[in-house]
Amino acid sequence: MRIAFFVNSIEGETPNYSTTHLALAALNRGHDICYLTPSDFVLRPDDSLVARALTLPASNYKKAETLFKDLQGDGASVETLNVAEIDVLLLRNDPSEDATGRPWAAHVGTVFGRLAAARGVIVLNDPDGLTRAQNKLYFQDFPASVRPETLIAKSIEEIRKFIDQQKKGVILKPLQGSGGKNVFKIASARDANIKQIFEAVSEEGYLIAQSFMPEASQGDVRFFLMNGQPLQRDGKYAAFRRAPAEGEIRSNIHAGGSAVAIEVTDTMLTIAETVRPKLIQDGMFLVGLDIVGDKLLEINVFTPGGLNNLSQMYGVDFALSVIEALERKVDIRKGYGGTLSNRELATF
Repeated sequence: MRIAFFVNSIEGETPNYSTTHLALAALNRGHDICYLTPSDFVLRPDDSLVARALTLPASNYKKAETLFKDLQGDGASVETLNVAEIDVLLLRNDPSEDATGRPWAAHVGTVFGRLAAARGVIVLNDPDGLTRAQNKLYFQDFPASVRPETLIAKSIEEIRKFIDQQKKGVILKPLQGSGGKNVFKIASARDANIKQIFEAVSEEGYLIAQSFMPEASQGDVRFFLMNGQPLQRDGKYAAFRRAPAEGEIRSNIHAGGSAVAIEVTDTMLTIAETVRPKLIQDGMFLVGLDIVGDKLLEINVFTPGGLNNLSQMYGVDFALSVIEALERKVDIRKGYGGTLSNRELATF
């Protein structure tokens, strides 16, 4: 099986990224892997779709650091592949990273992902589903019972009114963003620096304001779902708490948060079951739920991270479970003779 990982850039990857650990697990299962970036696709006049792929040798790497060193150095080579030679294309880019500096690149994965799916490649998460999830507005399509009270606007007057209605304050952040960038807690519409905060965040477009949940001071829970179900291996759930650094409201690992082992609760499982139908409908193979108390703060469908943290905490290789699921999908596609759609295969 050949698996292609579509990422924002090769230089932007790190040994700790979930993508690196997925690649490591795939190689150690005997599969071929390659990396693609937004500039690597070519649609030729004969309607064939090819890609200039960065390939790694079929090697039994023991550490993600060794794989990463080869990826960044002379251990990788460029090979032009017809996409029909790829069994699975994993879309692991974050569109928000390219939205400002390289807007042309932000949606390349979903655009060419559709073309690849039409040529028989299993593309995950489903590109049509990802197109609907280009920003946090997608979150509003899920049941209100699992969402905190939310306002989406670009008007500071509307946002002030909303803040006045929230006795515990609000969290204000860009509608399209990731990694905890430009996330602020506002206690009152009369905060002295609210205008400056608004100006900083609104530069990125629409804003999302959510009622503040006091439980968030202890961090949030990243809970992985695969094929619409909680990801488990050896009786352990793929879930951990992201605890914020001292003096921080953001619990993102990129913002200095730390990963802490947890016990999955019935509340978390209920939330997962509540969002499952919509995730399956949209072909979301692997997602990360961010949970605080009995509410969801976000659903990460592009590049949910933390698989490496989970392996260290629980001594369980969840990345291996993901690769095994891909193997089953390839076998299912062969068994059904190509009659299943990409979206059906995504969560089968």
